Amino acid sequence: MSESAVYPRLSIRVELAAGVRIGPGKVLLLEEIARSGSISAAGRKLKMSYRRAWELVEDLNRGLGTTVVATAAGGAGGGGARLTGAGQAVVSEYRKLEAASDAAAAPHLAALRRLAGDG
Repeated sequence: MSESAVYPRLSIRVELAAGVRIGPGKVLLLEEIARSGSISAAGRKLKMSYRRAWELVEDLNRGLGTTVVATAAGGAGGGGARLTGAGQAVVSEYRKLEAASDAAAAPHLAALRRLAGDG
């Protein structure tokens, strides 16, 4: 989200029965892994350590019971990471949920904005 983001705004976090949480940070990490092809590069871009990025990916893998990021070992040919179909689905469904929530909440957020003197 840019620094000129409109407030108030919603932030969606989904808690699944398995105890896994999917929110804006994990989805942004998955999107950045898809763009960069690397967990470490995604972590650097998002200003988090490789260890933290890896822990978030592993949390999703474990909680969902399926692999969301496939990795290849480094070495002479280089390594890398890519989203699996499950990882792509997590991002897609989360973004759809976010868009639907934003649309449903728009009039209520506008009312709150007016109350706060922002609109």
